[in-house]
Amino acid sequence: MTNESRIWTAALVVVGDEILSGRTQDKNIAQVASWLGVQGIRLREVRVVPDDMDAIVEAVNTLRARNDYLFTTGGIGPTHDDITVDAVAQALGVDVVIHPKARAILEAYYETRGGLNEARLRMARVPDGADLIENKVSGAPGIRAGNVYLMAGVPGITAQMLDGLTGQLEGGLPLLSTTVGCWVAESEIADLLRETEKAFEGVQIGSYPFFREGKTGANFVIRSVDEAQLQACAHALEEGLGAIGRFPVSGGI
Repeated sequence: MTNESRIWTAALVVVGDEILSGRTQDKNIAQVASWLGVQGIRLREVRVVPDDMDAIVEAVNTLRARNDYLFTTGGIGPTHDDITVDAVAQALGVDVVIHPKARAILEAYYETRGGLNEARLRMARVPDGADLIENKVSGAPGIRAGNVYLMAGVPGITAQMLDGLTGQLEGGLPLLSTTVGCWVAESEIADLLRETEKAFEGVQIGSYPFFREGKTGANFVIRSVDEAQLQACAHALEEGLGAIGRFPVSGGI
């Protein structure tokens, strides 16, 4: 299997009591998923965990073992409850150290912002042996430790860290998609969907029903890494819908 045809996978651990309590709505899942898709990597699973060492360690060790990459968001700031670095270090079986380059970056950033104090220096702590991920917004870098990538909880800062990683992770072909819509109950065409998907290797069809204007309909999202297979499957689905007297809408409803 070539690197392009093999499916590369990632998982995401979202760290934070504020996410679980509902005080903060997470925006990083969609952002990380979209970015990974462009890199040719599938986001396969997401776990939301509290600011708790054991919970983070367990999630990190479970998910890094069964995916090519693991991303974490949250818990790498300057306060006492920012423990993601400590938890990842424990999961990897290494010590926490001050990264000299991270310290220099933070010293330069805070030179005109009140200087580098003990709390701010916490953001230079990394699992021993880790590399840095550039952050152009707030100075504090992200961290790469093995196949684990530690990102900020603030979506705007995470976006900058992802930008710094663009093109650096090995992946396969990006997943392409197209949509066919139809005013039909998905239960009516379950067999057609299954048979159409089965006829095209490496193609998945997702069904997303809705109720609008007093009618039942659905959009069918077809995904594949192969453009020709994608279009052929969409054409076959449209023909299949037409054959039973339904009117497909290319691009979705």
